[in-house]
Amino acid sequence: MLYQPLLFLSGLNGIILLIVGLAVFLIFAFFVVLSAFYKKIPQGKAIVRTGVGGTKVAFNKGMYVVPVFHKMEIMDISIKKIEIARMQGEGLICKDNIRADIKVAFFVRVNKSVDDVINVAQNLGCDRASEPETLKSIFESKFSEALKTVGKKFDFIELYEARREFRDEILDIIGTDLNGYILDDCAIDYLEQTDIEHLNPNNILDSEGIKKITELTAKQNINANFIRRDEEKLIRKQNVEAREAIL
Repeated sequence: MLYQPLLFLSGLNGIILLIVGLAVFLIFAFFVVLSAFYKKIPQGKAIVRTGVGGTKVAFNKGMYVVPVFHKMEIMDISIKKIEIARMQGEGLICKDNIRADIKVAFFVRVNKSVDDVINVAQNLGCDRASEPETLKSIFESKFSEALKTVGKKFDFIELYEARREFRDEILDIIGTDLNGYILDDCAIDYLEQTDIEHLNPNNILDSEGIKKITELTAKQNINANFIRRDEEKLIRKQNVEAREAIL
């Protein structure tokens, strides 16, 4: 008689243990699956999630992405370098109408804000958002126009001596907000006078530049010749004085 209640209790305990074990397993499996859905992102990247719940963006933290319900894309928001070059016949025309061969590096990135990232993702797509070729095609005309505008404010020689002012003028004209992008900085990578052989004498600006270069070059040659002649006179005088001293 006592054996049957003990057997019943033993079976009940087994069922309870089975239920508890199954519950623990399900909870563990739930967290494993949940962790698989949690996506993290490194610095310089952004997660753009679309689907159920609308478009969401994460920068320095992770985000849950559930297959079927969500689609995840990665956007590169790190700084990219765009080089704009104006060389030879397309050289930058300065205030004194002398052309300059110039290369300017612009440092651009997607602005680190939810609205700007979503705007760029919708207009360009996450994959193309930070491709150098895409960025150059978008901003080349704007940056080149800014170079031409600022270049007419400086004489050629001033560009060498006032690079910081030149940079500040460019940043001021372009601005920092570029439809979801931001211009962090710019710098002159290369600057030289355009050779006269690349100038068009039938172009009124180039003809003025040629005249200016010719005048400056001639003046420098004359000054250099005066210095050489004075040097020769001084040497002859010293030689004569030395011979007189010896005699």
